[in-house]
Formats: sequence, C-alpha cells, structure tokens
Amino acid sequence: MSNEDDQHLQVSKIQDGTVIDHIRAGQALKVLGILGIDGTNDEQVTVGMNVSSDRHGRKDIVKIEGRELSQDEVDVLSVIAPNATINIVRNYEVAEKRRVDRPEVVEGVLSCPNPNCITANDEPVSSRFEVLDDGMRCRYCEQIVSEDIPSLIDPE
Repeated sequence: MSNEDDQHLQVSKIQDGTVIDHIRAGQALKVLGILGIDGTNDEQVTVGMNVSSDRHGRKDIVKIEGRELSQDEVDVLSVIAPNATINIVRNYEVAEKRRVDRPEVVEGVLSCPNPNCITANDEPVSSRFEVLDDGMRCRYCEQIVSEDIPSLIDPE
C-alpha cells in the first residue's frame, strides 16, 4: 500500500441498496432521521460525515445496504439535501443514478406539528406541505417548518 493509499479512508462497496452522496456537510444525521434509521433495525448503514469533496469542499455520504428509497423519501430528503445524488446499487454496480429534485409539494409523508391543524385531529385529510427555499408550509394551517423535519415523518 502506498502513502497515498494510507491517506484515504477505505469504505467497502455495498452489494444492493442506496448510496446518498453530496449531502451538505453536517446533515447526514437528519437524513438518517428522515429515513427512520436509528440503529434499532437490522439495516447496515455506513455514514461519512464532513469528508472532502472536490465539488462542495465538504460533504456527508450515507450508504444503506438492502434498501432502495421510495420517491416519497427522496422528496422529503430534497428539503434538507437539495444537492444530493441518489445511487441505486444492484450486485455491486450502480444501476441508477439521479439527482434529487425538489418537488413543489410533499403530500402524505409528514405530520403537521400544529396540534390545531385539521390534519392532526383525526380528520380524513392527508397532510400537504408546500416546499419553500428554507423549509415547508402546511397547506391547511400555514404553519412553517424549517427545523426538525425528521421528527415530522408520519409513521403510517
């Protein structure tokens, strides 16, 4: 092994799953929260935080073995990781690579934190949030959410 090899952290490839790359530095734990990954399930996860990046200076990266993200999960991720790329890996090869697109609306994925909102009162109404530059706004009560978005993930 050369000196140059000694200077790089080696992380093994995943066989099947998802690699989320180009996450803004310091946001990997929020990404894990949005995906419901808290270490209590059997998913094998590799997290790189504040690693060097030619494109962004510093970035985070998350590798999830055995799981491909749904479009709803990608839509919510786009709010906190708008420059992320999603790589779907099958049999150790990248089968799909796509950039995250911020949707205009996220529906049925988050719970409104306002206890007076119609969506929080057992009404048959699906949550609907307009995506803003710095957060999201509930369509029904106008509550703006910019922090702690992972805690709003609807468990249903």
